[in-house]
Amino acid sequence: MTVRVVIVDDQGMVRTAFGVLLNAQPDIEVVGEAVNGEEGLRRVAELRPDVVLMDVRMPVMDGLEATRRILGGANGGGDDGVPRILMLTTFDLDDYVYEALRAGASGFLLKDASATELSDAVRVVAAGDALLSPSITRRLIAEFSRLGGRRAPSRKRLDELTERETEVLTLVARGLSNGEIAGELVVAEQTVKTHFGRILMKLGLRDRPQAIVFAYDVGLVRPGD
Repeated sequence: MTVRVVIVDDQGMVRTAFGVLLNAQPDIEVVGEAVNGEEGLRRVAELRPDVVLMDVRMPVMDGLEATRRILGGANGGGDDGVPRILMLTTFDLDDYVYEALRAGASGFLLKDASATELSDAVRVVAAGDALLSPSITRRLIAEFSRLGGRRAPSRKRLDELTERETEVLTLVARGLSNGEIAGELVVAEQTVKTHFGRILMKLGLRDRPQAIVFAYDVGLVRPGD
């Protein structure tokens, strides 16, 4: 099955380069481009891609607002024809990271990514997974530390989790991979995946980035832990 992609970026060189790299993959096809978020909305509605590569900073309408409008009330992408959105950024941590995650973005990709990293990222989000690199996770946590986090009055939702699920969520929020969590808890990696899937379902979250943000928002994990 071919993954259909739309690239939304105000830099022609980026659109062209990414288009060439992705179209060279047998299982990926770039079906359209847009120069800003407003045009991106029209192209996405017209072409109904599986994945949107969305630049963060653009004129007319930025990537954050476009992401909000594309995803709307959908719980992330991938359902009912709603695409998954992969944000493009020049830096490991952009000012928009937190809002983009809350808006439903499936992750972040640096614009200097290699051809392999780019195609792998598209496949990852198309398959329903989130893409949040270790470097971005570390910076995300560091930024929460700098800002002191943002608390939300929803800690009671944690009562829905079992003790083991709470442990898994805590370790996820500290930036550990599933394999590392499995080693920490001395369980199989598949067991961790099962627990994490239940966590997302119970809390109404979509993926790892949203789980990390939620854990800090409610104070389950505090900066410096």
